[in-house]
Amino acid sequence: MSELMTIHGSCHCGDIVFEAQADPDRSVICHCTDCQIMSGGPYRSIVQVKEATFNLLQGEPKPYFKVGDSGNRRELCFCANCGSHIYATSVVEDVPLGQRMLGIRTGLLQEVAQLTPQVQVWCQSKVPWAQNIASLPEIQGQS
Repeated sequence: MSELMTIHGSCHCGDIVFEAQADPDRSVICHCTDCQIMSGGPYRSIVQVKEATFNLLQGEPKPYFKVGDSGNRRELCFCANCGSHIYATSVVEDVPLGQRMLGIRTGLLQEVAQLTPQVQVWCQSKVPWAQNIASLPEIQGQS
């Protein structure tokens, strides 16, 4: 386990603001179909934090409940105003409140560049073209 760092995040519209303590070694890329659909991309970058370290500073995320690809019941929380996905976690009835791990969406974080993914999960559903984009031309703004 690395040294914990404080992360700071907010949704796109700013209605939800939070901070938490994160272990950078708990940063992952998830290729599950739920993450693909809900992010609108080929995968999602997540950092797992202990729920007890998550501090909601402003707003109240709206929960959405579903059964994940794993078969586990999941609580996914998002901003009801702008739709930004904040985190996913276990349902409270399955893991007591305060003891859950929250999968914070790293794109919301000021520290996103410091959270290099350490592992990829759900690789059986990864999109092949998204694995090596280094050779694609780069444009520094919108073309």
